[in-house]
Amino acid sequence: MFESFGIIDFIDIALASALLLYLYLTMKKSGAINVFLGIVFLLVVFTVLRISRMTWMKGVFDTIISQGVIILIILFQNEIRHFLSDVGSNRSLRFFKRFMHKPSAADKRKWLMPIIYACMSMSKSKTGALIVVQKSTSLSDFVNTGDMIDAKVNNRLLENIFFKNSPLHDGAVIISDGRILAAGCILPVSHDRNLPRYLGLRHRSALGITQESDAVAIVVSEETGNITCAYKGEIFLKLSSTELDHKVSELLNEES
Repeated sequence: MFESFGIIDFIDIALASALLLYLYLTMKKSGAINVFLGIVFLLVVFTVLRISRMTWMKGVFDTIISQGVIILIILFQNEIRHFLSDVGSNRSLRFFKRFMHKPSAADKRKWLMPIIYACMSMSKSKTGALIVVQKSTSLSDFVNTGDMIDAKVNNRLLENIFFKNSPLHDGAVIISDGRILAAGCILPVSHDRNLPRYLGLRHRSALGITQESDAVAIVVSEETGNITCAYKGEIFLKLSSTELDHKVSELLNEES
């Protein structure tokens, strides 16, 4: 059985496995992992039907797959565009680097501390701020609504961005892998009626982005200076600097 198995066959299997893994992780980041698993399930069923002699079921699945491809392209055109853009950019190379070297808790802490220091300073001066830290779900759609920065996380830079007279202070800052991707970003607003009325737009935006992704959002209130953290649609109010440090560290290291 394995006599004709050569190096070309091994390369073929390795490339196919790498492609499937890349597709899986990309779909997971875009929040469309259930769609990917559904497609895989349909392909497995279709393969079984082709091997068997279930003519009627095979005909039904032939129709579903032939028409379904067009429907999927229409429904997920944005995801497909982002995927192709990702493949054609340098980010496709960074994917393999991230896969081979997953950041440790110590690596994350190096760029987390400047965020904590900036929040503490802005809390004392009652400077309003909204910081979003990306985890596994891609936030590229929201990054594109702001001004690109692509700079290493720095507490002074964060404080300057949210300074009252700064043109970017009203939007959100999005951070990923220790780098400030963009500032002045527009986020989805949560309409959760259980949210206390005294919380403003920044808090509702923080809750909104965490309802649509696995990101961690930090808010500094302009009125009170209170620090709030949001994650997966849950909000943690009036955190001290120590509590913020522990909470954000815990959430960033939690598996999505």
